[in-house]
Amino acid sequence: MNKHIEFDCEKRRHFLMELYNRLEDTNGQTNWWPADTPFEVCIGAILTQNAPWRGVVKSINNLKENRIFDVHIIADTPEQILAKAIRPSIYYNQKAKKLKTFCRFLLERYKGKIENMAGQDMLEARKTLLALPGIGCETADSILLYALGMPVFVVDAYTRRIFTRHGLIDPNWDYENIRNFFEEALEPDVGLYGEFHALICLLGANYCKRNPGCDNCPAKEIMGEPVL
Repeated sequence: MNKHIEFDCEKRRHFLMELYNRLEDTNGQTNWWPADTPFEVCIGAILTQNAPWRGVVKSINNLKENRIFDVHIIADTPEQILAKAIRPSIYYNQKAKKLKTFCRFLLERYKGKIENMAGQDMLEARKTLLALPGIGCETADSILLYALGMPVFVVDAYTRRIFTRHGLIDPNWDYENIRNFFEEALEPDVGLYGEFHALICLLGANYCKRNPGCDNCPAKEIMGEPVL
């Protein structure tokens, strides 16, 4: 099925804000992303690729306990030592390489601080991140939004599943199409984007699973019945 519901930006904005308010009423403020520093956001964004968040937390704690959680140290630490520390994150060998590449990038381009990227134009900053090996759209946008406070909407697998399942987006849309679905209708608000993304993740994790629990879904009245 390739068809989806089409509505103009104003109707889409009204629908999305109604959904956001319902989810916020149900869950309260999520205060996502849980991290002490912008650098920790970046490390978490890389580690969470195709991995559950609980594994990311364990990996970050391992890095801290082993006194590896530092941009200079990660850049210089052998990959096998990094891989052992981040083993709970899955695909740890590839991610060890990604972490080293990212930290070397920070040291070479931004004096080791992701905050120094904040002065760049958002589109240019996004292009820079996407040019790095192992950094895809979701990871780059998570860094831009949660580490740098730039208004870009993060799309993940939950977003695609929920909105495709209810016929709100075309199953054939790519990441950019889905991101534009939100950004064209919503004000470029960092707080709104961050909370909305987190609330969508909770909806997907708790209700809109592969085998959905529609009967108890807090968004059922707004989203309607699944079409897929």
